[in-house]
Amino acid sequence: MSFPKQGMSKDEVARGLEAKREGDAEWQKGKTFSLVYNAGEDVMAVAKDAYLRFFSENALNPMAFPSLRRFERDVVKMVGGLFGGPDGFAGTLTSGGTESLLMAVKSAREHAKATRPGVTKPEMVVPITIHPAVEKAAHYFGVKAVHAPLRDDFRVDPKKAMELVTDQTILMMGSAPAYPHGVVDPIEELAGFAKERGLLFHVDACVGGMLLPWLERLGRKIPAWDFRVPGVTSISADLHKYGYTAKGASTVIYRSRELRRFQHFVYTDWPGGIYASPSVTGTRPGGPIAAAWAVLNYLGEDGYLRIARQTLDATNQLIEGISAIPGLRVMGRPDATIFAFTSDEVDVFMLGEAMGARGWKVDRQQLPAALHLMVTPGHLAVAGQFLADLRECTEHLRTTKPVAEGSAAMYGMLATFPDRTALEPMILDFMDGFETME
Repeated sequence: MSFPKQGMSKDEVARGLEAKREGDAEWQKGKTFSLVYNAGEDVMAVAKDAYLRFFSENALNPMAFPSLRRFERDVVKMVGGLFGGPDGFAGTLTSGGTESLLMAVKSAREHAKATRPGVTKPEMVVPITIHPAVEKAAHYFGVKAVHAPLRDDFRVDPKKAMELVTDQTILMMGSAPAYPHGVVDPIEELAGFAKERGLLFHVDACVGGMLLPWLERLGRKIPAWDFRVPGVTSISADLHKYGYTAKGASTVIYRSRELRRFQHFVYTDWPGGIYASPSVTGTRPGGPIAAAWAVLNYLGEDGYLRIARQTLDATNQLIEGISAIPGLRVMGRPDATIFAFTSDEVDVFMLGEAMGARGWKVDRQQLPAALHLMVTPGHLAVAGQFLADLRECTEHLRTTKPVAEGSAAMYGMLATFPDRTALEPMILDFMDGFETME
């Protein structure tokens, strides 16, 4: 498509937009188990209204739009308070979990520069299940990620993690929960050790930060993970996931303002003026910031508790139903409404393809092979149909035992590829091909 010589009409543009979305996942019908978080049309309407009201505003200059500064301050206070933040805690809104994790690693690096001159090759000890955004941060900021293995319950092994700490370690991490299996790492043990060694400790609660507090209030036993744990120095939590705000909105919260200062970037020698930025981005769209404030205030504690109850009910129904299907088993004991399941009898990648043919979009995982579900309140209404389809597809694969082909064969090959480093150029080629795909 070349640049149009003449502009389209508004109606033509609208028709073009709708035509392009043909084949997109049907998240509105509860058919997806990742990427989209929907708490109802009313919540979405509040988010859209707030987003459009501040569609053009830019938080790059907080003096120009003090409204955005107030929204951000209020949201940080609400979220940090939810996490048991002590007096003096501080934070920033970011564009998403990746940026929040980038900022946590960047802050740790700058903190080490200022306080530990003997660190010349900084390292961070992280679970093997830590989000890949941390690997991106390692790549961008020159902080080596040292991976700690898991225990049999899919939580990081704290003893093995502690053994990996050296005089170059500047940061340790844990997840609440880890995305692949929905379990909270042993934060108390890890953060306690980090505090003894004078290390910073970050909790990646990007996926669970706006969910776990409500589950705990509903009576679910959640391992300690937030600022109530001595030694936790920072937490990242996405608002556009289980906070149900507009994309992209996340938070990174620090135990103190002093720690947050290491996140900021300032340049004073530019002829265009003094440049100061709290995070990675320069332009900071006002829409997501306003929408975050609006949704948090619209739902309040009672709204989030109601939604969390629906999500938990859907999760329990799905876990019980999957566990009752011969040949399938849930991996570990999930703390959150996120979990994976696998099989010793059928090819789970083929099972994912079979469910995809029925309209269900479930994520594939590797090491070991599994299917992944991230449950939201909208899944409560469709859990029964999902389980019925899953039972039929599983039984068909168990009895026919077909040979994997297509995407299932590709997933299986990639998951068992002996030389993992050789996968990178293959994936890069695949990404380059996106522009030619319809």
